Amino acid sequence: MFQRILVPLDGSARGESAISVAAHLALASGGSVTLLRVVTSPIEFAWSTMESPMSMQEPLEADRAMVINYLATIAGSKALAGVATKTEAVDGLPADTILSVARSQQADLIVMCSHGYTGFKRWALGSVAQKVARHSPVPVFVLHENAGVPTDLHTGGIRPVRVLVALDGSPLAETVLAPAAQLSAALSAPAPGALHLARVLPLASLPEQDQIEPLARVRDMARAEAGAYLRAIEQRLREGELAPLQLSITSSVVINTDIAETLIRMAENGEHMVKVGESTGCDVIAMATHGRGGLQRWVMGSITERVLAATKLPLLIVRPQKTDSAVEKDEETIGVGEREAQTWAGLF
Repeated sequence: MFQRILVPLDGSARGESAISVAAHLALASGGSVTLLRVVTSPIEFAWSTMESPMSMQEPLEADRAMVINYLATIAGSKALAGVATKTEAVDGLPADTILSVARSQQADLIVMCSHGYTGFKRWALGSVAQKVARHSPVPVFVLHENAGVPTDLHTGGIRPVRVLVALDGSPLAETVLAPAAQLSAALSAPAPGALHLARVLPLASLPEQDQIEPLARVRDMARAEAGAYLRAIEQRLREGELAPLQLSITSSVVINTDIAETLIRMAENGEHMVKVGESTGCDVIAMATHGRGGLQRWVMGSITERVLAATKLPLLIVRPQKTDSAVEKDEETIGVGEREAQTWAGLF
């Protein structure tokens, strides 16, 4: 479970929506919360006001005093009652400072609100949340400003908080499994957590008649291998280190060339989730920032970042702590059908 949770704040009410979720997780695991506010550095402040750094000393000291008072007020708020809480006011640039504090505090989860707009037209634009998720040494749980306060994450044990876990068949993508399971278990307590394992195969639609049969065989083989893979993952979750969580686990394999949009529609609308019964979707999406593809992901566009920018749901993002050479070695484990499927598009 998560023991040291970092919550970056910017002083806005929308940023504070992360506090109740972090407190819920900390209480469930007996962990602590660190509230971080990044203070504008003297050089950045001077640049924005066209003044010399020396002349800005008094305003900066006043700004720091306000930040410290703000953090103390939040730390003593009702939302954090019963939670071990400390505060940090640090000079620097937002994303860099958040990452630095996460390392120095040995945080095992960052919970933050993204102030970006949802919609695929905005997916290429950067944000602090994107930069943090892209480089964070620990999982990042991003809440979306436009979606409002995620009340579905506070079920009081009436129903599980269901997390859609996006997998691409690689060990790197699987690094999201444990954090996703722990997140669902903590938010669902005292009810058991729930995961829906999703594998989207980016195979193109069938072309002319004379090519249908061979490509249909490839599709069938890829779907069968993906299904067997998800069943193996499900068995591992039920019998391995995460077995004590007693998770409810379902899975589905979908063929669609647009992986990001398919994952979002599955999670938000319950599409392709027939095994879940009357499900209306999931409460959270969980993904790794990097699975297959090496540097190809930067050319094709990061699926994870597209989902982050377009979904209304909270997103748990894990960056596997592995080198590119290790990524190449993972390619050796791909099955025949999966290898054919990969040629159609870049993955994570």
